Amino acid sequence: MRRKTAALLEFISNHLGTYPTLTSINYGWSFGSLLGLCLFMQIVTGLVLSMFYIPSVELAFYSVERIMRDVSGGWLIRYMHSNGASFFFILLYLHMFKAIMIKSYVGSTVKLWLWYSGVVIFVLSMATAFMGYVLPWGQMSFWAATVITNIFSVIPYVGESIAYSMWGGYSVSGNTLNRFYTLHFLLPFIICLVVVVHLALLHAEGSTSWIGNLSPRDQDLTNFYPYFFLKDLFSYLVFLTIYFFVVFFYPNLMSHPDNYIKANPLVTPTHIVPEWYFLFFYAILRSIPNKLLGVCYLALSILILVILPFLDYCFLQCITMRYYFYIWFWFFVSNLMVISWLGGQVAEEPYYLFCKLSILNFFIDIFIMVPFLNKIDLESMKPDV
Repeated sequence: MRRKTAALLEFISNHLGTYPTLTSINYGWSFGSLLGLCLFMQIVTGLVLSMFYIPSVELAFYSVERIMRDVSGGWLIRYMHSNGASFFFILLYLHMFKAIMIKSYVGSTVKLWLWYSGVVIFVLSMATAFMGYVLPWGQMSFWAATVITNIFSVIPYVGESIAYSMWGGYSVSGNTLNRFYTLHFLLPFIICLVVVVHLALLHAEGSTSWIGNLSPRDQDLTNFYPYFFLKDLFSYLVFLTIYFFVVFFYPNLMSHPDNYIKANPLVTPTHIVPEWYFLFFYAILRSIPNKLLGVCYLALSILILVILPFLDYCFLQCITMRYYFYIWFWFFVSNLMVISWLGGQVAEEPYYLFCKLSILNFFIDIFIMVPFLNKIDLESMKPDV
C-alpha cells in the first residue's frame, strides 16, 4: 500500500510539480487546464441532473421544469450545466485557434498525434453537446434534432439505415430521446479517456512556445510548480468569476427562448437554429441547395482539421517572423465569426448571399492561402546568396 501511495505521489510530482515547462508561454496556455476544469464540472452537474431527469417524450420537458422549480438547488445545477457547455466550447475554440496560430502540430510525429487527439476530443464534444441539446425536449431541441439527424439520410446506400438507427424508428421519437440520453451520459467518460491520451502526448513532447523553436529562449525551462501552478490558479479564478456571473445574472444569454416551449411535431418554428457553437456548420449546410453536396461540404469542413497539418507544413513557427501568416490568421478567425453570425440569421437575402461568399472564402483560405503562405515562409528561410 505504501509503495502504491509513493508511486502515486511520484506520478503527481512528475506531472504537476517538477514537470519541465517553457518559461516563454503565457496565459494563452491555460485554456487546456481550463477545459479540464469545465469537463469536470460538466460531468459532476450532469450526474446530478441524471438523478432527476426522465428520458420520456411525455415527461422529459416537465422533468426539466421540475428540476428548475422543485428540486433544491436544481436551477443552479441546470444553469451551470447548460452554460458550462457554452463556456467549454468557447475555451475549446480558443485552444484550437491558439494551436493553429503557433502551429503546434508541426515539428514531430508526437505533436501531430497530439493534434489529432485534440480533433477527436472536439468531434466527441460536438456529438455530446448536440445530444444534450435534445434532452430538454423543447421546440428548438426537437426540430434541431430532426434537421441534423435527417442529413445522414442523404448518404448513398447506408444513409437511411444510419438515420433509422439514430431515430429508433421512422422519425425523431421517444426511442431517439432514449438513445441520445444514453450516449450523452457515456460520451463524457470516453472524452476523459482521450484527454488522458492527449495529456500523455503533451507531456511526452512538451508545450509549443509562441516564439517557436528558433529562439534560444525556447529551451529555457522551469518546474511547473509554483509559477505555472499559480498562473493556472489565477486563470481559474478569472474564469469562474465570469462563469458564475453569467450563471447568476444572465443564465439564458446563450440559449433560445423557443426551448422553453414543449416540443410539438405539428408546429414548426419560424426560424430553426442550433446552439451558437454549431452555427458555423449549420451555415454551411443551409447555404448549399443540394442536400448531399451540403453534407459533403459539412464533412469537408471537419476533415480540414485532419489535413491541415499537411497544408500548413512549414517549420517556421515564430509568429513574429510569420508576418503574412499572422495577418491571414486574424482574417481567417474573423471570417469564421461572420459565418457563425450569418448562420443564426434568417435564410433570406442579403444574409444568404453573404453567407455563401464567406463560406467560399473559408475554403479558399484553407486550400489556397495556407499552402501559398507556407511557400512564402519557406522562401524567407533560405539564406541570402
